[in-house]
Amino acid sequence: MPLRAVLFDMDGTLLDTAPDFIAVAQAMRLARGLARIPDQQVRDVVSGGARAMVLSAFDVDPLSDEFELLRLEFLERYQQHCAVESRLYDGMAELLSEIEQADLIWGVVTNKPVRFAEPIMQQLGLAARSAVLVCPDHVSKSKPDPEPMLLACSQLDLAPSTVLFVGDDLRDIESGRAAGSRTAAVRYGYIHPDDDPDTWGADVVVNHPLELRRFLESRRLN
Repeated sequence: MPLRAVLFDMDGTLLDTAPDFIAVAQAMRLARGLARIPDQQVRDVVSGGARAMVLSAFDVDPLSDEFELLRLEFLERYQQHCAVESRLYDGMAELLSEIEQADLIWGVVTNKPVRFAEPIMQQLGLAARSAVLVCPDHVSKSKPDPEPMLLACSQLDLAPSTVLFVGDDLRDIESGRAAGSRTAAVRYGYIHPDDDPDTWGADVVVNHPLELRRFLESRRLN
């Protein structure tokens, strides 16, 4: 069936949100009189969420009360700094425009809580253009479960087979495949150094957003 929609993971796929995470981690270290750490140290673990980033930025026992206080502070600070430096990836603005011009619709399916995802979409002027935003708050199970993808397809009134899901994590591809959608893995996102998108089983793997053009054009017509 022809493609009707493209759904994107948010962090590391649609948007480079790492700069805001990095700023929060560095500010927390500065507040404690600690030296800066390499930005890449935080960027490498963005896909692991607040827990992974706190553990990357601080030498702390993950089972300790100190860790939990750090995690909560990280999230509180991020709430105030979640849409300051985050940007569309290079080429993504052009791709979104081409998707819209081709009479396709697009949206976002993310494991990012809605309290962060909505302000970011609003701040970047994407909320009015996105046809759907599905966050963990909207489902009982997050990716890699297919529930978020199935909910997005249901809200769009589209068969999953007519939707392409684009992501930078194995969980994205597993969620899309389990839902019955076509999938695209991106190499430019927050890929752990030990991970390899070529092994995830996606329908296509790309190095840059605009490389999706050919796949979209070929699948839009058949």
